[in-house]
Amino acid sequence: MASRASQKRLTKEYKSIQANPPPFILAKPNDENILEWHYVIEGPPSTPFEGGQYHGILRFPPEYPFKPPSISMITPNGRFTTNMRLCLSMSDYHPDTWNPAWSVATILTGLLSFMTGDEATTGSISTTDSVKRKLALSSKQWNNSENVRFKKLFPDIYKQNIIDIKNAEAPPKPVEEKPSEIADLASMDAEDRARVLVEPRNSNGSSRVGMVVGVVIVAMAVVLMNK
Repeated sequence: MASRASQKRLTKEYKSIQANPPPFILAKPNDENILEWHYVIEGPPSTPFEGGQYHGILRFPPEYPFKPPSISMITPNGRFTTNMRLCLSMSDYHPDTWNPAWSVATILTGLLSFMTGDEATTGSISTTDSVKRKLALSSKQWNNSENVRFKKLFPDIYKQNIIDIKNAEAPPKPVEEKPSEIADLASMDAEDRARVLVEPRNSNGSSRVGMVVGVVIVAMAVVLMNK
């Protein structure tokens, strides 16, 4: 159960993070327990996590802000073991390095920074960038289908994920092809075909083949007219 001090502090931080959310981060407390916060990290551009969506939990002690929270990540990500307490300087693994001035925004910004690095710690794992990118691509689908709490906690994101997933799965629209030059020529009379074939086809100059064919067609037309 939250103490008066922790409840007051976390309520203030929720208002602050709503007004000024950190880049790539969304966070909110559980409606039934202000000591349990859920966050969503959006994979930053130019990283193996780009396009990814990572849900995790901060669990604050009743003594917060004088003691640090535990930090864990739920969505498979290729950087951290899922559903495991992470050993970070701002987590409950290191109460000796905790600073009461740090906030939820500070904690999650630090987590994101550590996530995009390659330092090893308890709870971290080593995978290739290819694995991380693959997990990033499947993260929205995983959150919507495998993460039972996600829909209730983040209904707006859940709905947007449905749209994004459908758009990603939709086949590309076929490119509308212009009628072929052959089909166009077939509908022309002899003089028009000759004129089109003799005229330059592009800015680089005339088509030599077109000129020859055009001359032949004109010659044939003249022969027919003289018969």
